[in-house]
Amino acid sequence: MPKLVRDRIPELFPESRYRTLTTPEYAGALRAKLEEEAREYLTDRTPEELADVLEVLHALAALHGLTPAELEALRVRKAAERGGFERRLWLE
Repeated sequence: MPKLVRDRIPELFPESRYRTLTTPEYAGALRAKLEEEAREYLTDRTPEELADVLEVLHALAALHGLTPAELEALRVRKAAERGGFERRLWLE
């Protein structure tokens, strides 16, 4: 099944075929990977799966020209403006 894989996977499975995606292909593959990793986290609920989600988010941020630190700064700014989710508020 064709899918986006981590950079070191060819070292582990050299018998498989790989190609480098174009930027539009890569963007689409990252969005699909985000859905995949989010589903895995929702199923397994492990920190490892959550780390996979974060890895994909960092790659998507890079497509927008953002470093992980810049993405975090955006998150902090938005949290300062609207808050986070610490209070566990539910709108009814």
